[in-house]
Amino acid sequence: MCSLRRALMLWLIPLFLLVGVVSAGFSYWSYNRMVGEFMDEQMMQLANSIAAQEDTVAPKSPTIERIHHYGAYVVQVWDKEGRQRLNSYAPLTAGLQPEAGLKDVVSNDTTWRVYSTDASGVSGRRVQVFQSGTFRSKLAIERAGAAIAPVLILLPLAILTLWGVAASMSRAVQDIGRQAALQDEHHITELPLDRVPAEIRPLVVSFNSLLTRLRDAFATQRRFVQDAAHELRTPITAVALQLENVRHDLPAGSCRESFSQLEAGVVRAQRLVDQLLRLSRQEAPLVEAARTVDLQAQLHESMNALITLADQRNIDLGLVPSEGPAPTFKCSPADLRSVLDNLIENALRYTPEGGVVDVRVVNDGAKPAVEVIDTGPGIPPDLLSRVFDRFFRVPGSSVRGSGLGLAIAASAAQRCGLRIELRNRDDRSGLVARVEPA
Repeated sequence: MCSLRRALMLWLIPLFLLVGVVSAGFSYWSYNRMVGEFMDEQMMQLANSIAAQEDTVAPKSPTIERIHHYGAYVVQVWDKEGRQRLNSYAPLTAGLQPEAGLKDVVSNDTTWRVYSTDASGVSGRRVQVFQSGTFRSKLAIERAGAAIAPVLILLPLAILTLWGVAASMSRAVQDIGRQAALQDEHHITELPLDRVPAEIRPLVVSFNSLLTRLRDAFATQRRFVQDAAHELRTPITAVALQLENVRHDLPAGSCRESFSQLEAGVVRAQRLVDQLLRLSRQEAPLVEAARTVDLQAQLHESMNALITLADQRNIDLGLVPSEGPAPTFKCSPADLRSVLDNLIENALRYTPEGGVVDVRVVNDGAKPAVEVIDTGPGIPPDLLSRVFDRFFRVPGSSVRGSGLGLAIAASAAQRCGLRIELRNRDDRSGLVARVEPA
């Protein structure tokens, strides 16, 4: 019962077969009865007609083929002493029946239907008419088969029709499931009702109502994050400006050290607010259409924007030249820029001062990819799948961060139809972040 199609087939096909068997049995019974009554009446008329004649006029002796295949009658005439005076078919050795009327007898291993008249006239003759039981059964089967033939033809057609209807209904339900599976937090739309069966339409309507509430909840969440980030940006910026103003008035020593820690915390809060705003914009419905983006040009823009951070940390940031034609990605330029910016910035922040971050384009003919290779500490293998979770940071890391960089990159990559793969370097400590079409 877990499958509607299986339930229909398991219940209705046996029912169809049962109806076919019952119809065949009833047809045989009714036609056997009808044929018997008709033939009995013919036998009675023939026997009474011969008995009423003064002279015995018997039909021509039939052959065995006419008897068993065409239903020819066998006539016997007996005198009042019980002696047989006529037998139109000599091999039939059945004797005179003690009572007049209809009866089934067996003679020579063959079943016969016989009608016997009573003693008639002055002569007291009795006439018996025999007919083959094999012929009667054959005739009943032929007539019943002719009557049941349309049912037997329609039965497989009905089963095939049932199978097709069940398959169509199943496909309609599966289409609804596939359309529901395509929903995500960025694209939530109501399911169409044009091809939905009436029986499950209320379920789809209820599901659409749930999708509407879910879409509104996601929109409310995004607005809350955006509003909170905007509201926090102004006071944090004001605090940063005040800290910059009082920096030169602080005496050296522990006070200046505490001030540096406070300033670092404000900078971290500013970066967190910026990342929250960026994340909320990415989770909004896609507005910018996908188009072909020059990967080399996009990499140059991202690296130029982050070259200041590389210089501050004394990190060698470089683009490894690639051979072959310039590869392209078809996606939203803003999302691709977000992916590259976050991966390169993440590598710069986790690579120790004096390290190296290489960015290279892999274009081996199959599908283009971008790899960001650093000389940082890497990530423990059991944590590689968790670093894309929001606010997750590798335990023991000394680098201050919010744990949103890779989550933002993964979200933007998904919108672009890309995937990010992280692996530790084999030649030395460090991490390789690879971006390629999914």
